[in-house]
Amino acid sequence: MQSDILACEEPLEIRLTHGPTGHRITKSISVTMRTPGNDAELALGFLFTEGIIQRNDEVKNIHSHDENIIEIELSENANPALEKLTRNFYTTSSCGVCGKSSIDAVRILLPGISDKQNISVSHDIIYSLPSLLRETQVVFDQTGGLHASAIFDLDGKLEIVREDVGRHNALDKLIGSALLKNRLPLSNHILLLSGRASFELIQKAVMAGIRIVAAVGAPSTLAVELAKESGITLVGFLRENRFNIYSDETRIQSLKSKVRG
Repeated sequence: MQSDILACEEPLEIRLTHGPTGHRITKSISVTMRTPGNDAELALGFLFTEGIIQRNDEVKNIHSHDENIIEIELSENANPALEKLTRNFYTTSSCGVCGKSSIDAVRILLPGISDKQNISVSHDIIYSLPSLLRETQVVFDQTGGLHASAIFDLDGKLEIVREDVGRHNALDKLIGSALLKNRLPLSNHILLLSGRASFELIQKAVMAGIRIVAAVGAPSTLAVELAKESGITLVGFLRENRFNIYSDETRIQSLKSKVRG
């Protein structure tokens, strides 16, 4: 008999404290199943991609009450958009959209993506991304049970990578990290997803100002629809020196890949 290494999965309760002095309110807004680690980034990324906060300077303090409870304390003059939070308190690790009251509620005032700088990337850089990501995935190599999201610059340099049992958590951690460092929007970067591209992941990418998204797996129909509406270049099935482009192929230089409508 041999022992096996498994990916850790535990619940995280996210609490939000806000309001003017003397009238502060603390509210539990979400419980998500996640891989412990980078919990502050996860909570901040969640609040940002849900449209509840817009800037890092709205955050006054971050408190960790125990291993599975984190509290984001906003400044007294912050005005969180709690009406946008239509998510149920429990969100599974496999589906961040589960719990939304309707598909319309997911489209939370997504910002438009400006392409004034006309960014582009070569197909060779796109080809190189999965292997560069795998070199950093030590826990995945041990368990095979984690999703990853990674940010690269336009020259293919890996800048941020986060892993989690939940694909939406991995991306929230990544975006939360960028928010903490005041690096948003990530408009001159490439987002790589280790699995499929779902509607919610594209939504989060739009919120972070990302304009090129590549996924090792397949996109969903709603993901493609949102990418087209939002002006995102969406690449899928990125593996073995091939990929499909599902929206806005103009940002890919020396196009030798198959374009899908």
